[in-house]
Order: sequence, then C-alpha cells, then structure tokens
Amino acid sequence: MRYSNIHTHTTFSDGIGSVRENIESAIAKNMVSLGISDHSYTYCDTSYCIKKDAYGDYFKTVNALKKEYSEKIDVLLGLELDYYSKINKEDFDYTIGSVHYIVKDGFCYPIDHSKMQQLNCIHDAFGGNGLDMVKAYFDLVVKNISENKPDCVGHFDVISKFSVFDENNEDYQKICKAALTETLKHCKYIEVNTGAIARKVKDIPYPAVFLLKEILKQGGEVVLSSDCHNPKNLTFDFDNTVELLKSVGFDHISYLTSKGYKTQNI
Repeated sequence: MRYSNIHTHTTFSDGIGSVRENIESAIAKNMVSLGISDHSYTYCDTSYCIKKDAYGDYFKTVNALKKEYSEKIDVLLGLELDYYSKINKEDFDYTIGSVHYIVKDGFCYPIDHSKMQQLNCIHDAFGGNGLDMVKAYFDLVVKNISENKPDCVGHFDVISKFSVFDENNEDYQKICKAALTETLKHCKYIEVNTGAIARKVKDIPYPAVFLLKEILKQGGEVVLSSDCHNPKNLTFDFDNTVELLKSVGFDHISYLTSKGYKTQNI
C-alpha cells in the first residue's frame, strides 16, 4: 500500500525534522501525500507550538516546498488546531481538530504531556473525580469540532495515553461514545493515530477498539496518522494498524489529497 500522513510536526513546532526533511522522507517511503500540520499557537503554553509571529514563515516555507516537490508528492499545508487557538482557516489546505489542554479556573492543565500532569488535573481541578475530568475533556473535543469544523479529528481519546483511566469502565465508555456521536455530526473523518506507539507509551493506536467499532457502526471514516515528530516515523506501525482496522470490520481507509479525500481498500 501507498500511505499518506496528514499529522506531521516539524521544527516550526515540536518536531525534530524540517519541512523539507519530512517531504524527502515521505518521497523515500513512496507516500502518495503528506500534510504538514504543526501545532497552532496557544496562549496557555507556547513551549510546543508555532510562535505567534512565525505563521508567515510557515506559510511561505510549506507553500514553496509544495510547489518545488509537486511532481514527486502531493504536499498540503495544514495545522493541528487546538480548541484554545484562533486562526483564519482559509490560510490552510486543511485543519486537524485536537484538544491538548483543559483550562479551569484560569489554570491550564496539559492532557497528553505526562501521567503526573493528568493526575494533578484530576486532583486539583476536579476534586479527585477522574470521570469529571474525562467529561470535561470530551466536552472540549465536541466544542472544538462543532465550532471550528476541522477536516479531521485528532487523537480523539488522547486522554487514555497514560492509562490513568479504566477504558473498560462502563461510565467511561458511555462518555466516550456520547462524545463520538456528537463529534461525527460535524466531522466524519477520525484519525487512527499511532503516535503513542512510537513513543512507547501504548501498544495500540487511538481511538480504542471499542470506539473504532462505534465509528464503523455510525458510518465514520478512518484516516491513518502517525502524529509524526520525527521524519523516520511518517508511516509508523501503519501495516499493523491496517490489520487492526480490518479485524474491526473496516474495508477501506480515507486519505487526504489536494483534491480532497480519497479512499483506498484494505
């Protein structure tokens, strides 16, 4: 199979490879398309995202390389759009809607940086009630997708990254499924994200299998993504993920090109 990846971070945010290095890696891997999607600027944490005054350079760099490599690969200018960001969507070929923080009582709690930060959020912001944190996170996911109308939903259940929550818990699954139903009303394209596998903190991708089954049941579309922060990982664990999707019942995946979404049988 020829793969595509639209969730790619470069040195414009917290990736370790330049835009050009990622494109060269994608060509070497015989990929059909590559989306560059650095983190949108967030006021609550500027350590990992595009700097507020760097958007111009970002547009100029990606658009120039898109043109330079147009005969070899389809390159798209994207952005991973956090709920706590404001942008002009017309500046981009596409956006990925993701939530990385819960802001409560004026304090910013990172969701996917570390297990300790998740535990601190539960304790400090939700009085020790983990399910209240889960509900707050998924409320933000739904708001991000419904208000910002991205082209793809990013790491839907990233809150599961550090195994703080029992994913088999009936109440946990009920919250997740309700949020997914609302999300699919506004965007049917859900990324299946292997990033946590590459970071050795999970052995299966997001979303969890029970959510993949629900996506299939509700007519959603799945898009392979590696949430790449290193050019060598553009298609990380994609072959195994395809087999997982087949076992759930999917017979195709979707991938984004400059002419819109296309499908590929698996």
